[in-house]
Amino acid sequence: MTMMNHSDTAKVWRLQGKEVGVHLYLSGADGDLDALFGARVLGMPLSLSILPVTEWVDPTEMSHAAVAVIQVDADTPASIKRFERLVAAAGDMPIIAAAYEPPLALVRSLLRSGAHDVLPLPLSLDDLETSIAPLMAEIERKDVAAVARSSRLVSVIKARGGCGATAMLTQLACRFAHNEAAHGREACLIDLDVQFGDVAFQLGLKPKLSLADLIEAGARLDSELLRSVAVQHPSGLAVVAAPPQMLPLEAITSDQVLAVVERAQRDYGTVFVDLPANWTHWSLSLVARSDRVLLVTDLSIPGLYQARRQLDLLAEQELGAVPVEIVLNRMEKSLFKTVKTSDVETALGRDADYTLASDPQVIGPAIDRGVLIDEIKRKSVLARDLDTLEAGLVSKLGLER
Repeated sequence: MTMMNHSDTAKVWRLQGKEVGVHLYLSGADGDLDALFGARVLGMPLSLSILPVTEWVDPTEMSHAAVAVIQVDADTPASIKRFERLVAAAGDMPIIAAAYEPPLALVRSLLRSGAHDVLPLPLSLDDLETSIAPLMAEIERKDVAAVARSSRLVSVIKARGGCGATAMLTQLACRFAHNEAAHGREACLIDLDVQFGDVAFQLGLKPKLSLADLIEAGARLDSELLRSVAVQHPSGLAVVAAPPQMLPLEAITSDQVLAVVERAQRDYGTVFVDLPANWTHWSLSLVARSDRVLLVTDLSIPGLYQARRQLDLLAEQELGAVPVEIVLNRMEKSLFKTVKTSDVETALGRDADYTLASDPQVIGPAIDRGVLIDEIKRKSVLARDLDTLEAGLVSKLGLER
């Protein structure tokens, strides 16, 4: 089930650096600035706006950066006044002043007005990194909090292969997205099962691009690229498909996966991720930051055994506090079952949170045709159970409907 060395420390997969930016507001691009354009500073993308030193900068636009660098001219009092007003409007966002041969009196005045630092122009990458480095811990803390406020992350893990987790997730996420759209919110599903992922297939989608394109984009990954890769399902769900060719799990890194998921969280109100059956450091990282985790199993001895192993692994990796919901899939009503629902607590040490009826006459044709189960049968026990799961998830995520 797992292909991860348990002796590896959990610190390897904990929260990584965040994709926030440094924005430069300068009057020209000379000296080393040409080399800085499009570069990265301490892992953060660098962007540039060229404008006169007296032209006003919209604080709303500036607020999208983690750090702003604003040019000041010692011989232009209006530029100094602009800087002071922008510092006041920025709140607790760090602002760095930049000037050509700034006199000591100007440096002291800018620092008193709230400048984090004053850098000489032409700007060098080394000077910029030295100035920003002490801010990185606070920048990451703020960005983690901002993403947490703006988006929810739901991870789905499988007790074992073949338990129907992906079929459950595709149907659930489409219902969720449809209901969210009525409230002006969007949802996205990312298929991270890079070897056996078939989310797009199960939903009848034929994407031209996939997760691989987002990973290959690296620093070029932005909202426009994400939305061009994601395929829109009629329900309103945006789907990022698994790569068309199987990839080794170790072929992608934690930084690459987290960059994609974090980008999605900035664009969508709720992001679902379908994780591979085998554990990796990046899948543990996603579980660690998830608002909810759905552990899907079937009511069988092997299924419950593997579900217990998954729960034990999370505890061993110091993730026992992660909110995990147990979903019993393919539940059959029979008096002659070997394993009963009452055995779940004995096997797992806790009851199941949700049960989904076994309905192969509905889910089977839905997968074959790439449609939702409601198109096969308008009212079914499975649909009712999915509605219950969806409502419970909405409540646990704190969404207002």
